[in-house]
Amino acid sequence: MDIKLSRKQIGKRIAELRRRKGFSQEGLARSVNLSRPSLTQIELGNRSIDIFELQSLSLVLGFTLDDFMSQDFSTNHYPEGNKELKSIKVEERNSVPYLQVNKFKTVLLYILEKCAGKPNAGETVLFKLLYFSDFNCYELHEEHLTGATYRKLPFGPVPQNADAIIDQMLEQGLLQRIKTEYHGFPQTRYLPLVKADLTQLKASEKEIIDRVIEQMSDWSAATISNYSHKDLPWEVTDEGKDISYELAFYRELPYSVRVYDDDED
Repeated sequence: MDIKLSRKQIGKRIAELRRRKGFSQEGLARSVNLSRPSLTQIELGNRSIDIFELQSLSLVLGFTLDDFMSQDFSTNHYPEGNKELKSIKVEERNSVPYLQVNKFKTVLLYILEKCAGKPNAGETVLFKLLYFSDFNCYELHEEHLTGATYRKLPFGPVPQNADAIIDQMLEQGLLQRIKTEYHGFPQTRYLPLVKADLTQLKASEKEIIDRVIEQMSDWSAATISNYSHKDLPWEVTDEGKDISYELAFYRELPYSVRVYDDDED
């Protein structure tokens, strides 16, 4: 990092990025588990911000810490909020996902509490359990669980920013990373070092996660990857592109988790 910024400089840059990305203060504060008054004070330069809060903001707003702290930083270098997604007409639900970093951590920790002891539960399986939890929740309740964005990659859907969030959790002492082998193949595993804060989950959200775990957590990486490849949202998305949550409403059995009435649009 090239320079040391004052509180007011940091606050001004965060406020400019927030507006450029199309976030309200309330929406951004909720995404990074801050109160709106706290975010307001940060933007005004009246409150300091710690490195973990800044990292969480960087994940949601899409900036790197090196660039943010540099002398020639400009919000003009960053694209505005996703115009393509904003152009989609959605009448009764907000289809644009906003990453809730702390909610993502909670769901990740909860899944690991249930699955970390299983020999198959490496990173590939973990990411697919997250994907089905997120998309099943959106299909059932038309609300985002973690707000993570998933990209179509060859081995299946992968949550964007997951590596950065996991690195942050490792630094915070929430996880331990283990490199091992499973059936002769290299495997990355994670062990939870703290309990998930279940107060951040609705009962209905926890129920959805539990169903995904019960159905898929014993599957091998190959089996769960192959299964994800036949899920319509992944199947119809172009390689390397983000997977739209709206596609969950076009699923058919056995992937669909919602009972639709015959006359439902």
